Amino acid sequence: MRVPGRFYLSQELMGTLEEGAVTQLANIATLPGICKNSLAMPDIHWGYGFPIGGVGAFTMDEGVISPGGVGFDINCGVRLVATPLHRSDLKEVKTVLQQLYDIVPTGVGTKSCITASDRDLNRIMTEGARWTVDEGYGTERDLLWCEEQGCMEGADISHVSQKARKRGRPQCGTLGSGNHFLEIQCVEEIFDPEAAQAFGIEEGQICIMIHCGSRGLGHQVCTDHLKILEDASKKYHIPLADKQLACAPLKSPEGEAYLSAMACAANYAWANRQMITHLTREVFSRAFSLCAEEMPLVYDVTHNVAKIEEHMVDGKRTMLCVHRKGATRAFGPGTHDLPPGCDTIGQPVIIPGSMGSSSYLLKGTQGAMEKTFGSTCHGAGRVLSRSQAKKMATGESIQETLARNGITVLAPSGGSIAEEAPNAYKPSGEVVKVVHEAGISARVARLNPIGVIKG
Repeated sequence: MRVPGRFYLSQELMGTLEEGAVTQLANIATLPGICKNSLAMPDIHWGYGFPIGGVGAFTMDEGVISPGGVGFDINCGVRLVATPLHRSDLKEVKTVLQQLYDIVPTGVGTKSCITASDRDLNRIMTEGARWTVDEGYGTERDLLWCEEQGCMEGADISHVSQKARKRGRPQCGTLGSGNHFLEIQCVEEIFDPEAAQAFGIEEGQICIMIHCGSRGLGHQVCTDHLKILEDASKKYHIPLADKQLACAPLKSPEGEAYLSAMACAANYAWANRQMITHLTREVFSRAFSLCAEEMPLVYDVTHNVAKIEEHMVDGKRTMLCVHRKGATRAFGPGTHDLPPGCDTIGQPVIIPGSMGSSSYLLKGTQGAMEKTFGSTCHGAGRVLSRSQAKKMATGESIQETLARNGITVLAPSGGSIAEEAPNAYKPSGEVVKVVHEAGISARVARLNPIGVIKG
């Protein structure tokens, strides 16, 4: 290990810590150019290369970039959309949820109602959410309240394979499968009134949370470049503690190619979430006579990405490549890329729970800038594999239990529900408590699910 490994956890969560995930945290610390610490958030669990919840920052001169530090679902992220509605206005949750389920393609291999042309796909990969807004699927304000304004610089479509393009072309505007979801939520508790007001959130308000990523395009980008970087690791004589950490120097042709392809997939993911936002607004517009401006984007955060950022290292401003694998950016007050009116508050941070537990809206802190390269957790974190979860209970029984608790769930199959059972995850409140008390993000509001569409 070139640097120490550090993870954030509470005594209550110690029983969820996997030996394999800690080994992966140690493995990150062996990579060239790593800065200060390898890090893991309280949602840490075993993953591919990096643990989920892993963060690693690398210097531009000596550091590397690794797809294992990003993941297969590039820019799997979360956005929160506010509405002017309150719980009493939403009497028929199941009706609205069914309308959303009918309009948002959900599940493995589903295709969008809008098939992008080759030219459209080029713009999606280079312009991200900007393309959707230009095509009438969003507002200019949506871009301002989105991390990186919904577009990562440096995207180069020449590094995206035809197979990746073929997989991505019909899927922009689809939810996908696994832990992806669209959820109707109610704001149950406000912790920080000033920040909540700045973010446009109040108690009792109905919001919609959308969690999805770059679909087949991102998965293929990762698959394609892993093969290239496996060879590059040998070419540049980089010793690997785990072959899943295949990497290349940031300034090598292979490293630059992956970074630019990853940016294409990240931009695709932002366009995907923006399209689903548009479809969601259409449903609420018909049901409640609302316009898009009455359903503003609270924020959109990304995880599963590597980004070039400036951070203070030993008292000096230093450009770093920060890998966040199942971790969320949490920039504090006074940093760049904050939405309007948030300069003194910090970046909105969205932490989803499982379909039966609370989600949280937080704010970034100076503590995160000092301790974790502006990073925090990204969700509750799994404690059971999908196959283990499916052995514990049927989807139908989980659906019935949630219904008794006032939560309606729709999914392509019972298996989709079973593998995402609430007990397959750590308690979201405890995970958020850790990052709050560690000072790497601060609680603003708690939201409870009332209607869930699972991928």
